[in-house]
Amino acid sequence: MVHRSAIAAAAMHKSGCDRTIRACRPHSLGVNARAEVDALLRAAGGLVSRRDHPDLAASFDWLVREGRLTAVLPGVYAASEIAHTWQTRVRALGLRHRDAVLLGAAAARVSFWADAPLDRIEAAVPSALKPQPGFLFNRRYIPAEMIIERAGLRYSVPALTAIDLATFECSDAIDIALRTRAATLAGMYEALRMTPHRAGNRERLQLLIDSRSEPWSAAERLSHRLLRAEQIKGWETNLPVRVDGRVFYIDIAFKPQKLAIEIDGRLHETDEDLFESDRWRQNALVADGWRVLRFTVAMLRDHPEVFVAAILDALH
Repeated sequence: MVHRSAIAAAAMHKSGCDRTIRACRPHSLGVNARAEVDALLRAAGGLVSRRDHPDLAASFDWLVREGRLTAVLPGVYAASEIAHTWQTRVRALGLRHRDAVLLGAAAARVSFWADAPLDRIEAAVPSALKPQPGFLFNRRYIPAEMIIERAGLRYSVPALTAIDLATFECSDAIDIALRTRAATLAGMYEALRMTPHRAGNRERLQLLIDSRSEPWSAAERLSHRLLRAEQIKGWETNLPVRVDGRVFYIDIAFKPQKLAIEIDGRLHETDEDLFESDRWRQNALVADGWRVLRFTVAMLRDHPEVFVAAILDALH
């Protein structure tokens, strides 16, 4: 017969081994919990909030340690393979700070400018927040009229976004907002009026004044400036012309003289489809009796006098 003390000693030894094993190897996530988190990720497009699922807090922590989840913002997790994308970071902001308003390039990307240069997610928040990698939080009030709410996101309207982004070095945001019809010049003036006393507003006002002929690119803006400087009048911008059932927009048109001025900006150098469509447009306009003069941004910048002289010669 085995003595009771020997049985007790064996039990203590086994218990000690179990404790040693558990200390060396963390308890793995249960199959049910893992499946539940996976189901949540699939249903929510790869993003979940700890605040919405407090019962799964331990599961989130374990999956972060495993590398399957990444904390995009405190308490907001994404499947690691998509955590770095700007779309995921924008959605994470909406989950974590539901009163935040997307600004700048992030707002432009979700509204009218799909490839706006973006290095961080900027947002207006009502109170100071701790800085987070990849985000910029500004304690700033945005009027309700200047906010769009859609699909769980809050972001500035294109008119405000455009003037926020615009500088003398890069007026693209204003030009693209006008070209895509995402905002009007009047709307941008209103956005400026509703956000007074901000650093840079004087510069923004000057850019809006410089946009009075509604350029669709920086190159067009420069061409308008040159025409005004020489007091050349009688021109219209982005004039719609119908030829054989198709509508073409002429960059600068002297309608009575049927003189079309086409300006090739930076996009014409890299976008093959745009290059091709411009040639089809030019052929159609010429066949319809228009004379077409074409200039590149380099010609405008380096030889403005040639640009002006060519137009004056064509008008006389």
